[in-house]
Amino acid sequence: MKNNQKIYDVAIVGGGVTGCNIARELSRYSLKTVLIDKNAEVGFGTTKSNSGIIHAGHHNTPATLKGRLVVRGNQLFDQLCRELNFGFSRIGELVVARTPEDLPVLERLKEQGKSKGVPGLEIWDKNRLLHEEPNLSHNLLGALWAPTAGVINPYEFVFALIESAIENGVELKVESPVQKIGQEEGHLVVQTPTEKIHSRFVLNAAGIFADQVARMAGLDDFTIYPRKGEEYMLDKRLKGLVRHLIFPVPLKTTKGILIIPTFDGTIMVGPTAQDVGDRHDIATSYEGSHQVFDFVRQICPSINERDTITEFAGLRAVSDTDDFIIGPTKVKGFINVAGIQSPGLTSAPSIAEYVLEILRQEGLKLHERKNFKSHVAGPPRFALQSLKEQGERIGKDSRFAKVVCRCELVTEAEIHDAIDHGARTLDGIKFRSRAGMGRCQGGFCTSRCMGILSERLKIPYDRVTKRGGDSWMVQKMKDESSC
Repeated sequence: MKNNQKIYDVAIVGGGVTGCNIARELSRYSLKTVLIDKNAEVGFGTTKSNSGIIHAGHHNTPATLKGRLVVRGNQLFDQLCRELNFGFSRIGELVVARTPEDLPVLERLKEQGKSKGVPGLEIWDKNRLLHEEPNLSHNLLGALWAPTAGVINPYEFVFALIESAIENGVELKVESPVQKIGQEEGHLVVQTPTEKIHSRFVLNAAGIFADQVARMAGLDDFTIYPRKGEEYMLDKRLKGLVRHLIFPVPLKTTKGILIIPTFDGTIMVGPTAQDVGDRHDIATSYEGSHQVFDFVRQICPSINERDTITEFAGLRAVSDTDDFIIGPTKVKGFINVAGIQSPGLTSAPSIAEYVLEILRQEGLKLHERKNFKSHVAGPPRFALQSLKEQGERIGKDSRFAKVVCRCELVTEAEIHDAIDHGARTLDGIKFRSRAGMGRCQGGFCTSRCMGILSERLKIPYDRVTKRGGDSWMVQKMKDESSC
């Protein structure tokens, strides 16, 4: 190895919500840290297809690692929201009983939650339930109320985490798929298509590909089975149809098909839970749609598939242990942070704390950074401001007067702000600003967003992509005279 070769203290493989939480937590300390992701931007894997639910913690047994970490994770979100300015609201959760057999399950979940310190759990009878949620089916018998459950914008959360981490010294390498992991002179070497990254510790937070990354390091002690979940977003005109997260009584492999009032006001229904063999299968299906809407109508009869404005699917990283796999391995310095499925989003901040303690026990010296910057500004969100505030914005920057996305009232200034904060793709703009998330799903604003990206990144219009790689939106026509 060359004498001037940089050796990181920690290299994180995977830029989802888990990896970015760990990166930000590590940035509190005087360390050389790098986060490596195969996508064009962080959060483009499972995280962007997440339901965005912050679970109260009563669903998971304390006998599991995820059951132990979820309550602490929930508690950390208020401070994180104050520091990072992402969309977050504690709207509360109702687990509803549809049959007499469901009622004892509600009692069991309540007692399980109380044993873990979940506050405010109550059993509501039918009258209380329908008073609070009058649009639910009158055939429901009652519900378990959990007030600390909430919803967030998961992609906003991830972008804020990585912005904070970078501000505090973490390096980010995107479009860098890991090809090989080896050992050299007492440290690990991560090979990407363009470079070798040397590090004392490597954290495997690669989501549905975590078992494959582990095998690159010579380990073969767990398997990830991708489980697909299809979700359906409904028109914003249904805002307020339900005010709380609505869960059915959970099944063995899933918390069930839910009704989710998102932070931005739209209602989302889903997900399904289908084990698939293809780790790239994120297609939705007629079968999935029928399954979701046939079930949801039993809980809320007013919901109809004709109100769908978009649909998507994501893959959950289900391990063969059906639990989080977090800990050191027989390969010195290689630490797994794998199998992070639900409640992985909720648990991510406490997973980061847990991983730091493992690193400390493994010999990493953690000296707090004196100049740690905890706050980021967050996106402008022009649509959420008062008329007075909007006028003041326009007075300072006339680009706020130019609307790019009519459905979500996203301005030209917000598109530029998204690019200033790291957007390099249409999805990067979409998830940072909401341009393209409304009723017309980008029919009005896509071309303008592409034009701004082309201008700002100094790339041809036909090289602008949806999510990186070869996901081009338009194709340059061949010169007919040369044919």
